[in-house]
Amino acid sequence: MKSGRGALTALHLLLVWAMMAAVVPTLGVGLLFAAWDGGAGGLVPVLALGLPLTVGLLATAGIPVRTVVPLCGSVRQRLGWAALVFTLGTLGVLAGLAAYSRDVPLGSASTRLALTGVPYAVAAAFFVPNRWVRVGALAALATAVAYGGFAGPAQEQERRHEAQVARYRERPQLLYLGDAPAGMRVSHAQLEPAGFIVDYRPVREGSDLGYVGLVVRAGLTPTPRCPEPADEAVACTVDAHGEMRAARDSPRLVTLTRRHGNEEVEVSSQALDEAGLRHLLDTLHPLSDTELETLIRDKRISHSF
Repeated sequence: MKSGRGALTALHLLLVWAMMAAVVPTLGVGLLFAAWDGGAGGLVPVLALGLPLTVGLLATAGIPVRTVVPLCGSVRQRLGWAALVFTLGTLGVLAGLAAYSRDVPLGSASTRLALTGVPYAVAAAFFVPNRWVRVGALAALATAVAYGGFAGPAQEQERRHEAQVARYRERPQLLYLGDAPAGMRVSHAQLEPAGFIVDYRPVREGSDLGYVGLVVRAGLTPTPRCPEPADEAVACTVDAHGEMRAARDSPRLVTLTRRHGNEEVEVSSQALDEAGLRHLLDTLHPLSDTELETLIRDKRISHSF
């Protein structure tokens, strides 16, 4: 392509982009207000006026290249060219809106406004009879499809995941796990403003291992203490190390409570014996990144704040 024709083509595509980046958002806002005020019926006059004006305005962008783009040689041809470019570009804008509605990141508000004109410039480039211009338009189209359909959603999913992990890590002093008893696994964990609750259940359904509950909460007292007045149905003792044991016979429930740093940790079960509960307390450890990733991936952790 000769330098003069190349500059003319570049100016043409730049004009299409700038014009549509200004006109299309304005038309969109007009349609939004018309629908808000008059419902579907209110869209008709705006479309009847706005579409011909937009196509006519777009046709003026074809005047500088009437000797370069065959479809812009006459007024009638330019109007047909403008209608084609407007239709193809609008399809691109709608695809972008669909991607944005799925939270694909498209930058700031000013960036999104600037991107509005890009589909129209790409559509106009396909009508330029030059191989390199069309290859560039095809590359831009392929890039948009790859980003909107694959890279963008993956990037947004990663951003959400990182935000979710960071939200859990806001309370690291509560995020502790004990080794799951044999035949059991973490069924669900929930982070609350003042505590972390973990449910352990059998890996195999129908097992008689029952349920084990772990609660890590902000320390309420210097050492665990048996409730007062005492409950006659519950045998409660506190040993020399400050560990509290509470056992109920009917229904059977054993609970061990001890301090862990500045927090208070409680484990309880109707089926697991005292040794098993104490082993769970002895293996208490900070929730690792791998364990947190696994719980999030398997949707076995949630928060209530």
